[in-house]
Order: sequence, then C-alpha cells, then structure tokens
Amino acid sequence: MLTNHNKDLTPYHMLKKPVRQNPLLLPLIWGGSFLMTRAGRLSITKKNLENVKPPYLILAQHQGFTDYYILPLALFPRRANYVSDVEGFAAFGDTLYRQIGCIPTRRFTNDISLIYNILHVTQKQQNSVVIFPEARHSNVGTASEIPDSVGKLAKLLGLPVVLLKTHGSYLTSPIWDEEHQRKVPLSASLELLLRPGQLTALTTREVTLMLNKGLKYDEYRWQFENRIPITYPQRAEGLHKVLYQCPSCHREDSMKSRLHTINCTACKSRWDMDEYGRLHEEKGNTRFEHIPDWYEWQRHETNIQIDSGHYRLSEAVTIEALPNQKGFVSLGKGTLLHNQEGFSLTIAESGKSLYFAGTSMFSVHTEYNYKGRGDCIVLSDKDCCYYLYFHNDNIKVTKIQFAAEYIHRLAVTGNNSKAGNFS
Repeated sequence: MLTNHNKDLTPYHMLKKPVRQNPLLLPLIWGGSFLMTRAGRLSITKKNLENVKPPYLILAQHQGFTDYYILPLALFPRRANYVSDVEGFAAFGDTLYRQIGCIPTRRFTNDISLIYNILHVTQKQQNSVVIFPEARHSNVGTASEIPDSVGKLAKLLGLPVVLLKTHGSYLTSPIWDEEHQRKVPLSASLELLLRPGQLTALTTREVTLMLNKGLKYDEYRWQFENRIPITYPQRAEGLHKVLYQCPSCHREDSMKSRLHTINCTACKSRWDMDEYGRLHEEKGNTRFEHIPDWYEWQRHETNIQIDSGHYRLSEAVTIEALPNQKGFVSLGKGTLLHNQEGFSLTIAESGKSLYFAGTSMFSVHTEYNYKGRGDCIVLSDKDCCYYLYFHNDNIKVTKIQFAAEYIHRLAVTGNNSKAGNFS
C-alpha cells in the first residue's frame, strides 16, 4: 500500500492545469506498450479518420489493464491527454503522471474541475483527450452503461467523437485475477462515430444511446464464436468474486473457485469452465453456460430485493482515505450503511459521518483483493476517495455495485418497480 506517512488529508489540486505529453517520454511509452502487447500480437485498424483532423474526444472501452498499453499504440504517432483516477497519481508519482499527460478525477463523482481541464486541453492546447467512460475494468467482459453526462460532454466539446474498441484485453487478465496473464490475441479499432455537425443535430440522450451502442462488447461471446482457447489451468480461479450467488440453491455466501472449476459449498453444485469460456455443470443441467448471463441474473436478484424492501447493508469496515497524490491515510474502523437513500459512512475515531446520495452515484467502484488487502468498495466525493474493507468476509462487493446502480436508476426515474423479468 502507498502510505501517506504524514497523514496529510489536504485534497489533491484538481484544478492544476494539465500539460501535454512530454515528447521525451513518448519513445518509452510506445516502446513499453509494444513490449507489453507483443505476446498478443496486437493488430490495429483505423476507420473513417482520413479527413478528420484532431483534436478528438476519444472514448475507450475499459476491459482491463492491457487497455493502457493498447491506447498509445492505437493513437501513434499522435499524443493525447488521458483522464485518470487520483489513484494513478499516487501510484506512479505526481510529476511523472502529469508528464505522460494524465488529468485527475475521482470515479463516479460530479467533477466540474475535470470539465475545466478537458476544455483547457482541447481548446487551449488543441490536444485530443481520452476518457474511459465505464470508469472501471469490466467484471465479466461486458460493457457497463455509460451515463448521460458523457453525452453532455461530447456536445459541449463539439469535437469529432472517436471510439477505441478492443478484443482480448479482458480475457488476458480479468479483473478477478489480474495477477496472472492469459495468452490471448489482441486487436483494436480506432473509428470515427460522430462529426461535430452530427453532435449539434442530436439530443444528449441520442448521443448517449449511440455511445452505449458503439462501445458495447461481450468478450466471452467473442472468444466462443472465434474459438479462441485459453488453456491456462487456473483459468476460473477468482471467478467466484463476480459469480457470487449459486443459481441452484440461491445462496450468496457459498461460492468458491479453484483451477478451472467454480462450485457451491452448500448444495455441492459444480461447474467446469472450458477452454472457450463456457460453463458446464457436472450434474448436466447447466442454466448459465454464458458467464455474463449468470452475472446479469445476480443483478436481477438484487433488484428484486430492493423492490421488495429487503435490501439493507449495515457493516463494520476498515477505512483507508486517498485525498491526494501522497498515498493512503488510515482512518481506522467505521460503519457503512447502504439503503435506498444511498450510502452513509461513519468514522468511529473522529465520529464524522459522510453521506453519498443515491441520486448522485451512477455506480460504485469495486476492487477485488486490492493490493493484497481483500475486496473493497470505493466511495468518493470531490475531496477524497474512501477505500472500505469489510470485516465480514461474506459481503459481496459485486452485489453492492448492482444495488448502487439500481438505487440510482430508481432515484432518477422515480419508478420503484423496475426489476422486470429475467430471461
């Protein structure tokens, strides 16, 4: 863990103007990215960009860690600025991170300073800006919904909107096992989606719908349809982090995974994950062969609990604060409450209470075994990110993510019965 030994809680200087990528660092960035993607034999295509001049608004899928290496090569030989969470500035150093063109933000917050910095980059510096609108790595190789705020930004900037779409990044190192690399072919396409004139003619909602459609992906479907084998023997280890509920007995605290199998310790159901990413139940009655189908069923089950009034979380947590680039500050123990109003966090030592309204949080960031500390969720406001580790090992952070997303949807639509039917 990156420790802020002086316990300096001064908020990060978010309004400090970003700089263009240092040209002296570009050979290192491109060379390092080439080496990191060499095993996947990365192929890159560019579509409809011949007569479109930068700066661009570049929106990229965020399948996994490999995305960070694919992007510089897809943009070569041009430079760009990258929107990045404050965590990156702490991990790699403030000076270096700024010199490689990063712009600070905090995930799932309404950040006006980010808008100012993006306008500075695109208008004053005439530089393209890259955003990962999903704001986190994919849990099961499928896209997260993109909020209307991204459509608003696209219309505000009035720049050509370019999409970076990839294949193989998630499968190379899924978020639930990023420590181990799988050998998977990598490909990327950089393509124009919208011209400035089209942005003017479309509503914000229409732009957002086009972005969601353009950035949609399903890596397990792509793997199966293209018959791409992953022979890594431990390919399912960690999968229970995101597939936490047994579809046979519905228990949420009994899923485990080992080697290429995932199993329920309660009802003894077991599934084998084959080389093409498909699940096969040993009893022969496989309900969910396709991993994203199991994942979405869990979301549906969570939505039902919320609709029926049975969802409520009140748990003891250990709190690590990340206010700035100097690292984490331990705030000790606390209590987290989550219900249909949002999140309420009480810090025991100081007695301070923090409230995160459901209306303001489109989603919540989750980490799996973060820095070897265990699973956690991250709640952020404009001044700080709070990393919360649960004392109860049976708490499923993926379920909290589902709940936060549904509570937000109910809050902004005013509809309290949206779970619907699962198929």
